[in-house]
Amino acid sequence: MSDMPSQGAGAVLAIDLGAIVANWRLLKARVGGADCAAVLKADAYGLGAAQVGPALAAAGCRQFFVAHLDEAIVLKPLLPRDATLSVLHGPLPGSEAEFVAHGVRPVLNSQAQIDAWRALAHRLDRELGAIVQVDTGMARLGLDERELRALADDRGAFFGLRVELVMSHLACADDPAHPANAAQLVRFAAARRSLPQAPASLANSSGIFLGGDYHFDLVRPGAALYGLAPAAGAPNPMRPVLRLQARVIQVRELPAGTPVGYGHAWSSDRPSRIATASVGYADGWLRSLGNRASVWAGEVELPIVGRVSMDTVTIDATALPPDALRPGDAVDLIGPSCDVDRVAAQAGTIGYEMLTRLGRRFSRVHRHGVDSEPTCRARRAEERTIAG
Repeated sequence: MSDMPSQGAGAVLAIDLGAIVANWRLLKARVGGADCAAVLKADAYGLGAAQVGPALAAAGCRQFFVAHLDEAIVLKPLLPRDATLSVLHGPLPGSEAEFVAHGVRPVLNSQAQIDAWRALAHRLDRELGAIVQVDTGMARLGLDERELRALADDRGAFFGLRVELVMSHLACADDPAHPANAAQLVRFAAARRSLPQAPASLANSSGIFLGGDYHFDLVRPGAALYGLAPAAGAPNPMRPVLRLQARVIQVRELPAGTPVGYGHAWSSDRPSRIATASVGYADGWLRSLGNRASVWAGEVELPIVGRVSMDTVTIDATALPPDALRPGDAVDLIGPSCDVDRVAAQAGTIGYEMLTRLGRRFSRVHRHGVDSEPTCRARRAEERTIAG
């Protein structure tokens, strides 16, 4: 059975909110007494923050993170009143008052952001809460050592501010043996001594699996919530979250030696059956997947041949019986037999990029259980054979 919501959908992305909730619960259980947040930046890694946020809130999550203020403004009304929504990039110059107006908490990443937030607190004559981030070895966001020393010497640096959390971000946590993990842990402990006493947060998705020393008071998973493997090369403990299917447009028989697609990047070395499916790089199905990736018709793997076009891919369906795959049938691009991390590796990238590139042109279906039944006539015929 296909996840296609209508006969007019060329491709559909089915997102299992129940699996996302189950992944959050697994991570929360793993960190014991620490709180477990949810990172919903980039529209919940492309899977729909407006749906994922409320589902996690219903499960008990109350700490949420996004990257930009605009993301927070859209998401805030969809979350419970007692939820806290924090913006990782902090306030851009001139935007500080909007944080207060929308009840959103900034992550302060620099001396300039701290100064601007403190100045707003002075103008409003009220204490303002915030998170302070320190850079412990990523050189991306957060206070550096020079700024930390200056703050330690300034008794009024945090006057009017309520530091509710001190955080940093791990650079190499997906490699548990990397020495940078332990080095960042040591630097984080030192940095906290230069800042007001507050709860602490260091672990991202992968950092959770480094052990209890990295958990502190709050962990901030993102990718693992959405089914990506938290440690490279290790078994993935997370539940799969999505299924991407494309509909077949046309099937044709080709004689041996027939070139296929742009640039004639592939030619048949035998009589072949080529199916054209409705997905391409305009949908985020990366061009680099041409001649590398596969689709799945039930449990049968079919290679993508030739280049990925803007709107289509061509598939060698010769392994199937002649009438097994017809126009209108759906094939899996990501699903039970081919997870996001595998497809990303075939594209020469990482699961994070693969997820966030999945385009808005897909029909999107959010549900609490992804249908795992067969997607083409070949699998249905096989089941009838087994049953009869």
